[in-house]
Amino acid sequence: MEAIISKAILETFFKEFKEYLEVDVAIAGCGPSGLVCGYYLAKEKVKVAIFERQLRPGGGIAGGGMMFNKIVLEESAKEILEELDINVKKYKKNLYVADALEVTNGLCFKAIKAGVKIFNLINVEDVVIRKNKIAGLVLNWSAVNWAKLHIDPLAVKAKVVVDATGHEAEICKIIERKLGNVLCTSSGKVEGEKSMWAEKGESELLKNTKEVYPGLVVCGMAANAVFGAERMGAIFGGMFLSGKKASRIIIKKLNKDG
Repeated sequence: MEAIISKAILETFFKEFKEYLEVDVAIAGCGPSGLVCGYYLAKEKVKVAIFERQLRPGGGIAGGGMMFNKIVLEESAKEILEELDINVKKYKKNLYVADALEVTNGLCFKAIKAGVKIFNLINVEDVVIRKNKIAGLVLNWSAVNWAKLHIDPLAVKAKVVVDATGHEAEICKIIERKLGNVLCTSSGKVEGEKSMWAEKGESELLKNTKEVYPGLVVCGMAANAVFGAERMGAIFGGMFLSGKKASRIIIKKLNKDG
């Protein structure tokens, strides 16, 4: 029986992994913006995979604010959670509160049901570049990175890559290291996020959600980090809206590129 269980896991996983070595969109980071982006892409029948280095998807949602498992969002983002059957409660004018664990699990569940394939415990360590365009991600098991083992990675091919890695903007920093000052920022580099200012950070986030290099779209906190905007703390409305905007940018790009 134990051998059959092992075979079931291995055969099923590697069949799926092989299927997703070529995708329309590869998202690095399975936090709020990455999940929302993936959900709206999958709804449009886009083949999308999210690669998450941690065991648990959801990014920083589950921790709420300072481990108080509640998050805040604005009225403009409320309809996204309501579409996903996630409960929100009005706190005061234009501000709503949601259970961080319900949001985390609701986003994951709805994204997977829509067709997103999530691969956890996989680290993105590099990108594939072809003809001055990002053409995929270079992957390795997270445990390889944590143990500092010298083991060669594998790659996934993608028409579009999304940097949804949060504060560190890891994919954009890889581009900077590999190609120099080529991002569409004032310096061509990752500017680095500023200190917390919730209102300003939220207002800047949608403006900063865009294609920053051919084939690379940035969303969520990574977007503000790339463009040197403020961080927001435990207010998540902009994160959800950023993911949705990123999906629209990508769908338009895919339709244009054929």
